Amino acid sequence: IEGRIDASWARWVRPWTLVAWMFLTGGIAMGSYWAYYELGWGGFWFWDPVENASFMPWLAGTALLHSAIVMEKRSALKIWTLLLAILTFSLSLLGTFLVRSGVLTSVHAFATDPARGVFILCILTLFIGGSLALFALRASRLTAGGLFHPISREGALVLNNLFLTTATATVLVGTLY
Repeated sequence: IEGRIDASWARWVRPWTLVAWMFLTGGIAMGSYWAYYELGWGGFWFWDPVENASFMPWLAGTALLHSAIVMEKRSALKIWTLLLAILTFSLSLLGTFLVRSGVLTSVHAFATDPARGVFILCILTLFIGGSLALFALRASRLTAGGLFHPISREGALVLNNLFLTTATATVLVGTLY
């Protein structure tokens, strides 16, 4: 709101991200329990596109939480943390599109109405395009923050972020391909 991305922003973002992440974790856990015990499908996870639609924002949100810690403590990874916030929200919108549009075949798909899919795609394009355009315009104003040694807690969190974003990209490609 104030146009600053700093440690106070990270302190403000972390609790909200954590609450959303906990609700998503609870939803995924309850869905897995339901699939295994109530439906008797014989497994907790089947890599269905709709299951993946909830898993991708969970992975990106986990990376965002860890990146926000580095930003809060060392004032580093500002651009990366902001990009992860945009990615997490964008993946949530993409999940809505995948579930509601009928683009992908799934036992969990709720609609096959092409008109609804076009509307959701327009909303998706507007929000993601707007977010990325604002990011591109303002990213150059963000100053590089504190440095840290690669073999440190912060370095481990960066490695963790690389793992989580690679996993997110892999699940995304597997879901769409």
